[in-house]
Amino acid sequence: MRQQREARGRAVTVRIAETIGAIDPAVWNLLAETRPVDETASGRTGRPETAEAGSSGPANPFLSHAFLKSLEDAGCVGERAGWMPQHLVVEDAEGKPVAIAPAYLKGHSQGEYVFDHGWADAFERAGGDYYPKLQMSVPFTPVTGPRLLVGSGEGAAERRAALAAGARAYLSETGISSVHATFLEAADLNALSDADWLHRIDQQFHFFNRGYESYEAFLETLASRKRKALKKERREALANDIAIEWLTGSDLTEAAWDAFFAFYMDTGSRKWGRPYLNRRFFSLVGERMADRILLVMAKREGRYVAGALNFIGRDALYGRNWGCIEDHPFLHFEVCYHQAIDFAIEHRLAVVEAGAQGQHKLARGYEPVTTHSAHYIAHPGLRRAIRDYLAAERDEVERVGEVLGEHVPFKRG
Repeated sequence: MRQQREARGRAVTVRIAETIGAIDPAVWNLLAETRPVDETASGRTGRPETAEAGSSGPANPFLSHAFLKSLEDAGCVGERAGWMPQHLVVEDAEGKPVAIAPAYLKGHSQGEYVFDHGWADAFERAGGDYYPKLQMSVPFTPVTGPRLLVGSGEGAAERRAALAAGARAYLSETGISSVHATFLEAADLNALSDADWLHRIDQQFHFFNRGYESYEAFLETLASRKRKALKKERREALANDIAIEWLTGSDLTEAAWDAFFAFYMDTGSRKWGRPYLNRRFFSLVGERMADRILLVMAKREGRYVAGALNFIGRDALYGRNWGCIEDHPFLHFEVCYHQAIDFAIEHRLAVVEAGAQGQHKLARGYEPVTTHSAHYIAHPGLRRAIRDYLAAERDEVERVGEVLGEHVPFKRG
């Protein structure tokens, strides 16, 4: 697809890149850095200037060229996986990319964490073809971040509008049912809402580092009963001679990845049936992004028995995958949530995003946060039905969020 358009009086072209390798990494990463350094995806401000962990590439590691290319090179995304790269690229009159949207043509709804299986089922029972659809997202990654990569400075709004129009043009030319943009930041959501996309919300649970000097300082902000419960939980998690290690940078050896992959496959196979990531991906991303990865590994009797994969952003720690080959009480909570808080406090990161869903995170100091997505549906009848459904769903999600907000473990008053 090559679409000629006008953006603020200047001619632009919208084209499709069928592999991220066709786009200069420096150009991609520059466009992915769309936010001021003191503002983050959840509206947080005041990132400490000393927070240098993960300082290379975009603030959000999942939007880096290296991460997305690792998914492609490992075959985790591609035609066989049902995630065919169709990255939207807006070029100026000289052929220079000025805006990009990571996008994938999909034949299913797996690995998205914004669930539209019911929409697909209803449309197909009515005689329509819901698949294929276009997904503007980071595969397998429920993390809010830029989706319309436009860089910073003058003309960003026009470049976002050009990408939104390009997505609509792709839908019209291919005859697909819909385009979906998930885990959106405010600027992208506003641009797509202005272009008549439908708005959907959901919730996650994030830990906010309010300048704590230590984990003990964080505990002091909790109600006494909650504080005692977490201290006991952490003691019991390590009771069976379990030691915790943080691996990053040069510590990320192939042996460490072998151990973690065994955990990932064991847990993923039981939970989802078929894990999305393969062993080669972990080697590639470990080679290309070692300074932006944290493996929290639990060791007992000289061998690793559990671990959690995290990515380090410029102001955030992102928990992604967990697995184990031995079951120990509370070890999941220790490795995934408590250790992430420890790391964030030690490295002065503003927030820990611990993945999708999970109300059990609430008791461990994580707070409810609203996430956003936008959906363009071609068929008028399906669009009306989904619009009505989303209006009711937003009311329910907001109501639940208010209730959950009343159950955070912090001291009152």
